[in-house]
Amino acid sequence: MVGLKPPEVPPPATVKFVSAGMAGCIADLCTFPLDTAKVRLQIQGEVRIPRTVSSVEYRGVLGTLSTMVRTEGARSLYSGLAAGLQRQMSFASIRIGLYDSVKQLYTPKGAENTSMATRLLAGCTTGAVAVACAQPTDVVKVRFQASGAQWDSPRRYSGTVDAYRTIAREEGVRGLWRGTLPNIARNAIINCGELVTYDLLKDALLRAQLMTDNVPCHFVAAFGAGFCATVVASPVDVVKTRYMNASPGQYRNALSCLLALLMQDGPAGLYKGFVPSFLRLGSWNVVMFVSYEQLQRLMVLARPALA
Repeated sequence: MVGLKPPEVPPPATVKFVSAGMAGCIADLCTFPLDTAKVRLQIQGEVRIPRTVSSVEYRGVLGTLSTMVRTEGARSLYSGLAAGLQRQMSFASIRIGLYDSVKQLYTPKGAENTSMATRLLAGCTTGAVAVACAQPTDVVKVRFQASGAQWDSPRRYSGTVDAYRTIAREEGVRGLWRGTLPNIARNAIINCGELVTYDLLKDALLRAQLMTDNVPCHFVAAFGAGFCATVVASPVDVVKTRYMNASPGQYRNALSCLLALLMQDGPAGLYKGFVPSFLRLGSWNVVMFVSYEQLQRLMVLARPALA
């Protein structure tokens, strides 16, 4: 057997909530450079206001990472990490940690199995609530990750706290919630492609007795969930990234950002940065779900000792 033994009693919601936030942070620490590379590739070629022509050109995942290290130093790969970890402690805790509780809430009493519609509705609900709570941290994270794409542009913010203050002062409090609607759409899709896929794959593997409820099963289900989520969410993710990183007045709304992207790059622009998106989301899912399952079990075992 690989990993800790599954608990006889399902973990309470508080254990899942805390475990999800911690697992999200562990996954971010492991995959943050890939996320930064994804952001740089997604905004590459974007027409800025004011117009700038002296921009760094990125080619592929490894090319992007090596270019960043060469031109900005190795620390640039983790630019925005503080905001990313702040985001996961609130975002992953709600989106993932409360998924099972909301799913149970939506399941009719007496039902033997949870329907697909119930799973999808639970995923959309926790995804939307998580975005509403954690959007400012996502805006700051994207701004930091995008900084440096224009080598002749001055650094926008001196630190994470300064970023929150500057955005609120220059763009208003609404600036911290820039891109909320496309982000809600993105996370509703990602939750359905990620959490629901993981849920279904794990159930199918266990029911068919192909695997036991442990690390190999969690790994396979998480990898499948990451690929599915990347395929369905990449177009919304590209629009979200560009809109959140935009200068004030550059786009009227998320729709105008989408239209500008299609006119400039065509439909293929919707899948800019797909490879780093998959590498990041696939690896993030594997690390997060394996950590999440093991942390839940560890916390259940630790509770009697702490009581």
